Amino acid sequence: MIRPHRKHPLWLAYAAHRVSGLGLALFLPAHFHVLSLAITRPKDLDTFLSFAEAPLVKLAEFGLVFLLAIHFFGGLRLLALEFLPWSGRQKNLAAATVAGAFLVSGLFFLRAI
Repeated sequence: MIRPHRKHPLWLAYAAHRVSGLGLALFLPAHFHVLSLAITRPKDLDTFLSFAEAPLVKLAEFGLVFLLAIHFFGGLRLLALEFLPWSGRQKNLAAATVAGAFLVSGLFFLRAI
């Protein structure tokens, strides 16, 4: 049974912020490994960069930018909760957060393909 508070849009914003943070944290070691290839094994980096041109990788990049945008806008939402007076518009701001994240990652995706 779903608890009533978990149906609230702001709980969904909370969950999206936590999941996006976890996704970014899981991505970082792979990112640092690829960056280290530039110093330690440049030929392997070239191989990886040619692999990175694949459409599936471009789609994964869209997902990564979406996670980053969700986390960024979710962080702004949390700052607003901390420092701005509470208002009834917070549900709309949470929806705008998702829309803004989708817009940013969608524009990145369109430029990447």
